[in-house]
Amino acid sequence: MDSTKLARINELARKSKAEGLTEQERREQAMLRSEYLEAIRGNLKSQLDHIDILNKDGSIENLGEKYEARYGKNGKKGN
Repeated sequence: MDSTKLARINELARKSKAEGLTEQERREQAMLRSEYLEAIRGNLKSQLDHIDILNKDGSIENLGEKYEARYGKNGKKGN
């Protein structure tokens, strides 16, 4: 997410507290927040996918592979 979108999120948050938002601004804020959370989750998943765990038996297990097998690519159990 680029800095202009982050600045807009902050601008809308300040305006919301100060004077309130129009319906269009509320929709924009919700869309930007959703995009921001998606970016954060993607970054976190990418970091976790590159973590290897050394088990007591000496084997190495990659967290990304382990949880993708269990939860699927979208991260939800049962898929």
